[in-house]
This record gives sequence, structure tokens and C-alpha cells, in this order.
Amino acid sequence: MDYSAAWIAGGTFVIVMLAILSEKLHLTIAAFLGAMVLIFAHVLTLSEAIDYISRSHATLALFFGVMVLIRAFEPTQIFAYLAGQMVKISQGSGKMLLLGIVAITTPICAVLPNATTVMLLAPLIPPLAQDIGVDFVPLLILMVLVANSAGLLTLVGDPATFIVGQGINMTFADYMKQLSLGGVLAIAVIVALLPILFPKIWRMKFEGYDRLKLPEINHPRVLAVGSGIIVLVLVLFVIGESLPFPIQPAAVALLGAVLALLLAHHSKIDTVNNILKDVDWSTLIFFMSIFVLIGSLEKTGVVQQLSHLLAWVLGQNILLGCGVLMVLVAAFSSVIPNIPLVVAMVPLLKEYLLTINLIEPAMASPDFTGQLPPIVLPLFYAMMFGATLGGNATLVGASANIVAAGVAELHGTKISFARFLSYGMPVAVAQVGVSFLFVIVAFFVF
Repeated sequence: MDYSAAWIAGGTFVIVMLAILSEKLHLTIAAFLGAMVLIFAHVLTLSEAIDYISRSHATLALFFGVMVLIRAFEPTQIFAYLAGQMVKISQGSGKMLLLGIVAITTPICAVLPNATTVMLLAPLIPPLAQDIGVDFVPLLILMVLVANSAGLLTLVGDPATFIVGQGINMTFADYMKQLSLGGVLAIAVIVALLPILFPKIWRMKFEGYDRLKLPEINHPRVLAVGSGIIVLVLVLFVIGESLPFPIQPAAVALLGAVLALLLAHHSKIDTVNNILKDVDWSTLIFFMSIFVLIGSLEKTGVVQQLSHLLAWVLGQNILLGCGVLMVLVAAFSSVIPNIPLVVAMVPLLKEYLLTINLIEPAMASPDFTGQLPPIVLPLFYAMMFGATLGGNATLVGASANIVAAGVAELHGTKISFARFLSYGMPVAVAQVGVSFLFVIVAFFVF
């Protein structure tokens, strides 16, 4: 083990995380700069860095494809229309307004990146709320709590979930069978807490909702064809990997993207250049840079050393490991982005399992395509839940939270860290507790 290289790799990763946490430097710049430091310090060659990025090509392809798919249909005003429906279905009842936000946000964010969806829906909430005399800040906070939690409903709903799923070679259908119920429970926790967290809005009756001019759908024919593309993508997500010629979710997302581009170009509702210009390239570059940073920790042996520490603390107690992992990962995810956390934790967990002789050496390799022993899988499931739900606790815990805060500030109201915490922390604590019980019952009792 080259200790100087290990210190550089570990130190760079810590400094990048601190820079992101301090918010003094944009997270993409921090991660990108850290990756370049590793290359110029000869911890990694450029070829090795690109190789670590290529190992995670499925994550990059999936989210690029979905970003394009969402952006291509923006001219139809479908997201503005859905935001209007939140108010319409409330029928003047605060209780129904809150439930409407849950009902509309949940299915969208189960299959689309939550931050991107919030970016499209959140700006529409303040003007609608002001028109009916409702404080829009609690509504924005509720939307992001639901958006983050809904990512647990499917394998592709949240980047952290997908990264962990890819690490254990989990299919979309397997996720639906084994873990989607956990996502349902996470949403159910929010619904149960609505009258406690939002008592004023829950009891409110407002007037004038029927006189509001709600957004209408543009290009309905294009949207109808686009709906067919989305249905095709969803069906292939579910059955693609079980076909005689398996199709991975990432390939399905890219297929949806190119069909959406073709439709937008042919119908002339937008140009290809405009659509691609609005793709969230910052997030994709952040992903790639993080993959390089974690690759350096693997190459220099830092991951292996940390796995020995984990083995010393947990031994072979998988149930204890699930509890410790879920709580620790949730705590870390409340203050740092969960993507670098899970990217680091997947190889670390595999090395830990190798150290305690629960998996074969070949299973710890990134190139392994088989299935891990069922006894160890709950550890990865616990990490999924902790990483996703921990982001609900604080304002900086998830990118969707930060997007909502930015929208609120544009409309003249700042969401303070303490105000978000008063809503997010009770939800996150309750969700993590319920999720741990779910893991125990689903994978240790039955």
C-alpha cells in the first residue's frame, strides 16, 4: 500500500466533502477540482480516471436519458397543468390541498429524478398559493419531502437507490417485489404526519379557488404521443431485463430520450439544441468527478482499510450492521450529498463482507455480474433507505431541498435551516424508524 497516495486520496475526498458542506464552493466545482488534483498528483492516471467513470456508465446514461425525456415535454406545459390540478382537486380544503400535493408528486418522482421534477413543479406553487391565501413555504417543503421519499418506490427513482442497486446487480422488477413497499411506507409516514406538521393548512378552508385561471396543456397531440413514449419506457423498465435479449434501465432511458427528441424535432415544439442545452450537465459532471474520487480511494487501499474497521465493529452481525448503517448513512446524508456517500459505501461494504468471509473475492469486483448471497443483501437495502430518507432531515440534505429554497427566495421568502428542520427532522426520524422495522420484518422475520 502506497501510504502517500492513500493520504492524498483520502485528504482530497475529505476536503471536497467539507467544501461542499460549507457551501463556499459549488459542489460540481469542488468535486471536479478534487478529481483533477488526483490526476495531477499522479494518484490516478487520466486513463484510470476515465475507467472508473466508465464503470458507472449506467448511472450516467440513465439520468441523462431521463433529463432529456423530461425537458423535451416541457413546452406542453404538462408540469404547470399538474401544479394547477393540485389546487383544483382541493375544492377549497386545506386537507385536500396537502393530500393533492402528495398524490401528484409521488408517481412523478417514483420514476423521474426528484430534483429535476421539483425544479419544474416548485416555481408554480408560490403564485398559486398566494392566489388562494396560503403560505407557500410549507407546501414547497412538503413537495420536496414527498419527492425525496418517492424515490424509494422504484429502482430508478433516486440516484442513490440506483447506484446501490447497480452495485448488487438488482433488477427493476426485483426491486419492485422486495423494496417498493418500503417506499410506500415512507410516503405513508408523511401522510400520517400531515395534520401534525401542517395543522393550520390542514384545517383551512379557502375561497376563490374556482375562479383561478389554471394553466392549460399546450400541444395536446404531441403530449398524447409523448405519453405513449413514457408508457413504453415504464413498461421496459419493468420487463426489459427479463426479455430474451435483456435491456438495461439505462438503455431504456436513452431510448426514451431519443424518441422524445425525435418527437420534439418533428413536431417543431422545440429544437434539439434547446433541449440539450437545458440538460443538467452540472449534475452529470458531479457524478463523474465523484466516481473518480472514490476510484482513488479503492486504488490506494483506503476502502480496504476502512472495511477492516467495519469488520472489527460489526463482526458478522448483519442485523446490527443494518441498524448501524441505516442510522449512520441517514445522519451523514442529512448534511452531505448522498451520491458520493453511497458511491463510497458500496465498495466499502463489499470489502467488509469479503473481510468477514461472507462473500467470495470475485463478488467484490466491480465487474461481478452475479448475485450476492441473500444473507448480506439487507445491508445494502438499509443503506438505500438511510441515504434517501436522511436527506429529508435538513435543508442541505438533498438537492431537491436546495432547489425549493431557491424558488422560495425568488418569491421573497427565505427558508431558514431551522424552519426546514422543524418539518424535515420529525419526518426523517419517523421514516428511518419505520424503514428499519420494515427491513427487520421483511428480511429477518419472514
